[in-house]
Amino acid sequence: MDFLELMQKRRSVRSFKEKEIPQELLDKILEAVRIAPSAGNIQSYKIKIIKDREVKEHLVKASFGQKFIAQAPIVIAFLAHPEEAKKHYGDRGEQLYSIQDATIALYTAHLATEELGLGSCWIGAFDNEYVLSAINADKKKYICVGFLPIGYPDDKARAKKRKELKELILE
Repeated sequence: MDFLELMQKRRSVRSFKEKEIPQELLDKILEAVRIAPSAGNIQSYKIKIIKDREVKEHLVKASFGQKFIAQAPIVIAFLAHPEEAKKHYGDRGEQLYSIQDATIALYTAHLATEELGLGSCWIGAFDNEYVLSAINADKKKYICVGFLPIGYPDDKARAKKRKELKELILE
């Protein structure tokens, strides 16, 4: 499948089958994350792989009741590490590049899941402190930019209407 086909096929999946993800597929997703672009190749982010049901239930609470999160066999949290970027790029690294790095890694994982026949949904609505507490991450060190529940889709997610290109281009 070429890139545009992948982008057109990509959907946000909010219902998952009770089926484990083979380690080799998870490894491919993680490798895609590892080689994702980042500012100055610093990779100022961390990821947390979550399989524990209790932790996933905490993520449901942190994300205002999005129950499908706990249904996914795997959830990956993407954490910006501002201080790491600041060492190399000062305030701009701290305030922007670390956020961008973690976001690019998240989206790379999102596309990789689709390419591998899995599904995911970018979760961005959540209480950051609750998430960091639930996954045992240092609140002074990290900012969670989002997380991805990943699994085999249990529904036929429909394509959303998109704006026309001319609506996106600033003249």
